[in-house]
Amino acid sequence: MPSAYIPVLIFAVLVFAFPAVTLIIMKYIRPDSRAVGAKLKPYECGVPAEGDARGRYSVRFYIIAMLFVIFDVETMFLFPWAIKFKSLGLVGLISMFVFLGILLVGYIWLYKKGALDWA
Repeated sequence: MPSAYIPVLIFAVLVFAFPAVTLIIMKYIRPDSRAVGAKLKPYECGVPAEGDARGRYSVRFYIIAMLFVIFDVETMFLFPWAIKFKSLGLVGLISMFVFLGILLVGYIWLYKKGALDWA
């Protein structure tokens, strides 16, 4: 039985060793940075930076980001259900409508609360 885990152990060693070895090799073969002054400043699309990159974001940004993740995960659950729809029958249809109903209630609650109003 333990001999069956040898390929997994080899793979785990490779997974941990590859990034470490790559970083060590690159440390020795990369050129030294001799940048000073303006070359060390951030540069984006040919326009000098207007302010600090560590600006504060509105809480609404995070709410929209969480909604994106929730609906992305919902889509991930809908694909297998759609593939197995015929074999699930009426029970599968009802369970998916319950699932979508819970998501719809949450979406309506957020809309009424004003969380989706960006202005």
